[in-house]
Amino acid sequence: MAVAEAHDVDVEVVLYMKTPPDRASLERLVSILEDPVEDLVRKDANFRRLGLVAEDYVADPAAVVDLLERRKALLQRPVVVRGERAIVGRPKRRVEEFLTR
Repeated sequence: MAVAEAHDVDVEVVLYMKTPPDRASLERLVSILEDPVEDLVRKDANFRRLGLVAEDYVADPAAVVDLLERRKALLQRPVVVRGERAIVGRPKRRVEEFLTR
């Protein structure tokens, strides 16, 4: 990630297609996420096609982990991890703010 390189900061970007997170990784991610846990779930056309309801995931880490374990493509991206902190990197300007504090 160019922003991390520009600030000479080590980060991990969760690449759900290349290395899908397992349940333990998802549980760790929700435990260090600085955003509301429901923000990890993409509420896109696929989400709607599956008949899912956004409110079912609000403030419910277990429900989010269960869903993302089954439906990896619904993981919001990018997810940026730095040490024991993580954010959803949308909009892009959030990543720079995250890396410089």
